[in-house]
Amino acid sequence: MSYAFPLGGMPSLDDDPAQNGAHFTESYALIPAATMRDITASLLPGWIDTRCWILARPLSGFAETFAQYAVEVGLNGGSDTPEPNRNAEAVLFIADGIMELIVAGQTHILMAGGYAYIPPHTRWTLRNAGDGPLRFHWVRRQYVHAHGYDAPMPYITSDYDTPISWMSETKDWGTSRFVDQTDLRHDMHVNIVTFTKGGRIPFAETHVMEHGLYVLQGTARYLLNERWVDVGPGDFMWLRAFCPQACVATSNEPFRYLLYKDVHRHPDLTL
Repeated sequence: MSYAFPLGGMPSLDDDPAQNGAHFTESYALIPAATMRDITASLLPGWIDTRCWILARPLSGFAETFAQYAVEVGLNGGSDTPEPNRNAEAVLFIADGIMELIVAGQTHILMAGGYAYIPPHTRWTLRNAGDGPLRFHWVRRQYVHAHGYDAPMPYITSDYDTPISWMSETKDWGTSRFVDQTDLRHDMHVNIVTFTKGGRIPFAETHVMEHGLYVLQGTARYLLNERWVDVGPGDFMWLRAFCPQACVATSNEPFRYLLYKDVHRHPDLTL
């Protein structure tokens, strides 16, 4: 399995900016891998030798529940104070390199495919423990407490240890669910969705969940609202609630994406 990550650098000056496929509409955004270059990277306070691409952030009138980053940490880089918001929860997914993650006093070593859920009000630190860059995806969300439920506990696993739950007998479309999907303590899920060649979402999904989809591997045709687009490794799709979506995988290798969605909470009745 492979896990895409922004390449950085600079594109050729001969490239046509109008042809990279970037779109931002009232219902979705498509941020192609070609746009994730050095000049679009951000630095973060409290982090050493680190840069990131901020792919999603809450925007009034668009997608409002989460932020999503692709983070690159240099040798000996990292942070003792990575999260400025005590009520934020996090999911980290490792694309490349070796991460030393200390959560609530417990040390974990994560490699490519590693997954970590970090609850709100939890101290954690992170450093690059390898001999090359550490690259990971970071989803942040302001935790929404539910009456009668405690926040989840920290949880560490990996893509390799998580089976795919297939959606049909043909096993052409399935989801790797890192946490129990019926656990109402969780207000977000970050999963990996896998399609084999020709696998498809057979209808235009239209529902209340906001989505962030980072393509990890393979290619597909993806329906975003009324438009079919070609997507591949490193492309990011950001969908507002109720934006229709569907997919047809087109590559010989599996088409896989890291999927964020908000779950298990009543909608707020005020804006």
